[in-house]
Amino acid sequence: MTLHAEADFVAGYQPQSVLDAGCGTGRVAIELARRGVAVVGVDLDPRLLGSARKQAPTLSWHLADLQAVRLRRRFDAVLLAGNVMIFLAPGTEAAVLQNCVRHLAWSGVLIAGFQLSVGYLALPTYDRLAGAAGLVLVARYADWDRAPWTPAAHYAVSVHRHRGGGVDQGVGPAPRWAL
Repeated sequence: MTLHAEADFVAGYQPQSVLDAGCGTGRVAIELARRGVAVVGVDLDPRLLGSARKQAPTLSWHLADLQAVRLRRRFDAVLLAGNVMIFLAPGTEAAVLQNCVRHLAWSGVLIAGFQLSVGYLALPTYDRLAGAAGLVLVARYADWDRAPWTPAAHYAVSVHRHRGGGVDQGVGPAPRWAL
């Protein structure tokens, strides 16, 4: 995997804006911003977020729980990289996905990458939760370099769009309360 594989992967979708959900030290967000993408980072760990703020003080960083954060805007891409989905408190995965979808533009992509192993969030469970949040799987890879995914893979990078294809079908902006 290349140094900026996650940023390369996300940039391939040509987003103008990205929510780095569970941004940690900001490594991916900082690289995307360097490439001209408007990025907002959110993380629950004040120590990791402090490191992100120190490295890139001009970027927008939010100390918040992914279940509850309300940024009052939508993004072309919502990124859950770095095993965010398996580091969540058990039982919160559905709420996190639902809240991430609230921040996803209608034509945007939600991208999540995480390790697949016993004791962690199972991929069929993740797929069910994503479907319940109104998402449909459009692509899956075995790594950030887009290696083909197989059931024997130990990692999955899943790309979702809003159910309905994610194509703007004349549906107006989300109600203000939804953001």
